[in-house]
Amino acid sequence: MKEENSHSILKTEALSIGYKKKATENQIASNINIEVNEGELVAVIGVNGVGKSTFLRTLTGIQEPLSGKVLVKNTEIGKIEALALAALISLVFTEQPVSKNLSVFELVALGRQPYTNWIGRLGKNDLRQIIKALQVVNIDSIQEKKCYELSDGQMQKVLIARAIAQDTPLVILDEPTTHLDLYHKAYVLKLLKDLTRKTRKAIVFASHEINLAIQLCDKIILMQQDNIQMGTPGELLKSGAFSEIFPSDVILFDKETSSFKVKT
Repeated sequence: MKEENSHSILKTEALSIGYKKKATENQIASNINIEVNEGELVAVIGVNGVGKSTFLRTLTGIQEPLSGKVLVKNTEIGKIEALALAALISLVFTEQPVSKNLSVFELVALGRQPYTNWIGRLGKNDLRQIIKALQVVNIDSIQEKKCYELSDGQMQKVLIARAIAQDTPLVILDEPTTHLDLYHKAYVLKLLKDLTRKTRKAIVFASHEINLAIQLCDKIILMQQDNIQMGTPGELLKSGAFSEIFPSDVILFDKETSSFKVKT
């Protein structure tokens, strides 16, 4: 009998992702076998159009797989009821609709919806979790501000705080550094790294910030056409996998500095 990993938060088995339209299937990627454990920061990396967002939607149960399995805490995701799933996975999608007339506190408080009663009344534990999330993400000083008053960087931190307030073992983010400058890109990803250490949550995010991911992540899921591989940055560096992401006519991977550079 196969022993289950008690530290496993997210796992896929022979997963195929894509779209179904009537009798036809548009397969984007197949035979995906990955595992994410508690306390790990994992980046999903790949060129535009390779299927990163489709992959994340499948991992969260928003989109059904073409075949194979997605398991959260060793249970197949399709067998988990919606309310129970909301207590396991919190999502931060860059383009998700958010009312910016809410205050920072009110938006972060929405993370407690899976646990509040039918009228949405916050209990003492809910308030503790909200205050803790505001403090961990370092936005308690702006909790009374309206969201329309915030910069892009501040708004991203508020969305992350909402996910932390939801208090799930798994947090999934799609392009959390979109629209941010270099400093705030690094700030947000370092914040995610610190959160995995402080909370032991598993955090998976899609990103184009490969150089930062190499420096900060425990593992990287590298998505290419017909080839998805997962490993530590060191393992992928050693295998030469990063050299194959982009066409070499413009961008080269420098093994000495472990970073991408423009070919001149």
